[in-house]
Amino acid sequence: MKMMLAILLTGILTENFVLAKFLGICPFLGVSKKLNTAVGMSAAVIFVMVLSTAVTYPINILLVKNDLEYLQTIVFILVIAALVQLVEIVLKKYIPALYNALGIYLPLITTNCAVLGVVLLNIENSYTFVQSVMNSLGAGLGFMLAMVMFAGVRERLESCDVPKFLQGLPITLIAASLVSVSFLGFSGIIEGIFG
Repeated sequence: MKMMLAILLTGILTENFVLAKFLGICPFLGVSKKLNTAVGMSAAVIFVMVLSTAVTYPINILLVKNDLEYLQTIVFILVIAALVQLVEIVLKKYIPALYNALGIYLPLITTNCAVLGVVLLNIENSYTFVQSVMNSLGAGLGFMLAMVMFAGVRERLESCDVPKFLQGLPITLIAASLVSVSFLGFSGIIEGIFG
């Protein structure tokens, strides 16, 4: 149980895919302007991350048994693409406002390197099935935490008097780097608790 909690907290805080590994930056910068779209996108990413891990784990076992490891990336991308299509269909049917708000960023989950990254890192770390799912959940929750925090920062920036040369992307990147630096302190805490 302690190991599972360590994997979960590590995925959320110290090995945060957006703020520590810099994976998934496109939706992080593109969808974090408003809190509701950030939460919606994060929920979709969590769903795809966890489900893609659950689906690709047994597929990877088959690939390894048949000496087809070189097909991992292609097969994993196809699985992720199918799951994103499922999410897109469900959102379009049941939550059209969120579907419209996410726009082009929803199909881009397919090419979100954080989703593929979590699946590949689970294999690289030799996690069991349960550990892989826990790591994916932690990575997804970490993605959500980063998105929600950054959406709050960006909403506050809208009401600030930002110098003209910093408006737009420059202040967004500066704010993202400051949010990223704020997560550095968690590594010592996690090591102290579980180390």
